[in-house]
Amino acid sequence: MRDANGRDTRLALDLALTVRHDGHGGVADDLTEPAGLTAWVRAHADDLPDAAAQPADEDTLAAVLRLRAAIRALFARAVRPGEPSPADAARLLPVPEALRRLNEAAARRPTVPVLEWADGGAPVLRRRAAAGGDDLVAALAQAAIGFLASPDRERLRACHAPRCVRYFLKEHPRQEWCKPSCGNRARVARHHERHRRPA
Repeated sequence: MRDANGRDTRLALDLALTVRHDGHGGVADDLTEPAGLTAWVRAHADDLPDAAAQPADEDTLAAVLRLRAAIRALFARAVRPGEPSPADAARLLPVPEALRRLNEAAARRPTVPVLEWADGGAPVLRRRAAAGGDDLVAALAQAAIGFLASPDRERLRACHAPRCVRYFLKEHPRQEWCKPSCGNRARVARHHERHRRPA
C-alpha cells in the first residue's frame, strides 16, 4: 500500500492529466460530462472508495473542474522558472484565486487525526475523514494539498514535447519529457527544424 504522499501525488497528477493532447495538435478533456468523471473516479476506487460507489452529477463535475483549474494553476507555479503546460499558459488562474479554490474545496471534508500503532512498530499519525464527511471534491483537494506541500513538488515538470500538455514527476536527472514517445516527437521536431533552415 502506498503512503499518504504517494496517494496524494498520484491523485493530484492524475486529475491534472485529465487534460491531455488529443494526438492531432489539440487538447482533449476526459471530464466533459458526468459519465467521464464517474469513470475516472471508479478507476481510482482504491483511493476514493466512497466516491466510487455513486455516479457523478453535473454539480460535482463543475466543482471538480473548478478544482482542476486551480490545481493546474498551482502546478504551473510549482514548475517555475520553467514554463507551464501549453494547455494552461493562456488561461491560468491567478495564484491567490487558485489557492482560495483549493483551500475552500479541502475544507468541505473535515479530517481528524488518528493514531495507528502496530505491534513492534512505531506509532503513526494518519488523517481520516470525519464521520459523514467524505466528499469527492474535498478528497481531491486534500490530495493536491498533500502533494504540493511534499518534496515531490520539486520534481514536478511540464512536458514541452510538441502537442503535449502533461505535467510529470522527473524520475532521473536527464528526464525532459513525460514519456518516451514525447521525447521521440521532440527529437523529430528538432531534426525537421534543423533541415528546414536555410544553410
